[in-house]
Amino acid sequence: MLGLLRTDLDKLLIALRDGGTKTAKGQTRRAWSPRSLNAAIDAWRLALAFGCDRRDLAHNVARSIKKVPRPRREMQTYTPDQIRLVLRAADKDRNGHLWYLALSGLRRGEIAGAWWADIDFDAGTITIARSRVQVGAATVVENEPKTQSSRRTLPLDEGLVSVLKRASARYARENCAGRGTRRLGYIACNEAGEPYTLGALTNMWHRLTTAAGVRPIRLHDARHSCGTALHLRGVPMAVIAKWLGHADASITARIYAHSQDDALRAASATLGQVVTPGG
Repeated sequence: MLGLLRTDLDKLLIALRDGGTKTAKGQTRRAWSPRSLNAAIDAWRLALAFGCDRRDLAHNVARSIKKVPRPRREMQTYTPDQIRLVLRAADKDRNGHLWYLALSGLRRGEIAGAWWADIDFDAGTITIARSRVQVGAATVVENEPKTQSSRRTLPLDEGLVSVLKRASARYARENCAGRGTRRLGYIACNEAGEPYTLGALTNMWHRLTTAAGVRPIRLHDARHSCGTALHLRGVPMAVIAKWLGHADASITARIYAHSQDDALRAASATLGQVVTPGG
């Protein structure tokens, strides 16, 4: 009997990619996403590597399979006017302080993992000391920031300090009211003091942007809106990298190179006001 061949896995990968095959119950299989296909490749590699370690197999035919390219999602950012609309809606939202932090450059996991104790109201700073990560459908794991550069202390302007003070006072009132028994000190929590999951934060963000009347963008793109705004205002890349917690300013430069296009369009509009036909 012939063993498993590389061509067998190639055919299976194509079938999963294209979909359309039938299950045992006669249902049509949907096409798999690049993420799911790459997860399958990883699983094949691990399973066959185990077989090689046990000397049940002579060769891991999955080892040389290339990962499926994942389409790059275009970054979407808000203009300063759109940011103001979002923050105006945030001022009416119980969780409004979270959206201020998102538009100040914090990652979703950093917002979810932040504690009130991480804020020094006297000094006007917030320390990013931990991050919450979604593992599977229902499990959230809390860790230290993934890199040393991600652990950072950021200064807060007077406006943001005021927003956070109001939210902290409301948190204290809810605590005194005894609405919950799990008041753990998270900045991002419900009325019972239970921390929000990352999915809950995403859903609340989309409801907020709908209420603000702006086009929907990912919660992570709120962070990109911050980076773009800093870039267009001439803040050095090294400073933006430090603010956002990037390990290398070259990474920051690649991410926000698109904002040069925004600057060029703004320059073109300005030039058009000066160089006009029939002047």
